[in-house]
Amino acid sequence: MKIEIVFGKVLKSLRAEHGVSQEELAYRANLDRTYISMLERGIHQPTLGSLVAVSDALNIRPSELLKIFEAELEKINNSE
Repeated sequence: MKIEIVFGKVLKSLRAEHGVSQEELAYRANLDRTYISMLERGIHQPTLGSLVAVSDALNIRPSELLKIFEAELEKINNSE
């Protein structure tokens, strides 16, 4: 599975856990809602700046977001 898809899945899950819409997350992160949508659908990879912005908007450390991403990626790779 492509890493963009895995990141998107993780981002969507975290956003849902925080009870935040794409629009609200985009506003908090100072990003466009369509960009958040494209990240969640695996169309784009996040830049370092957008990764930090999204993490801040979700009140988590960027390293924590990456740990969750790595764990999900490992789980998927082990199941293939």
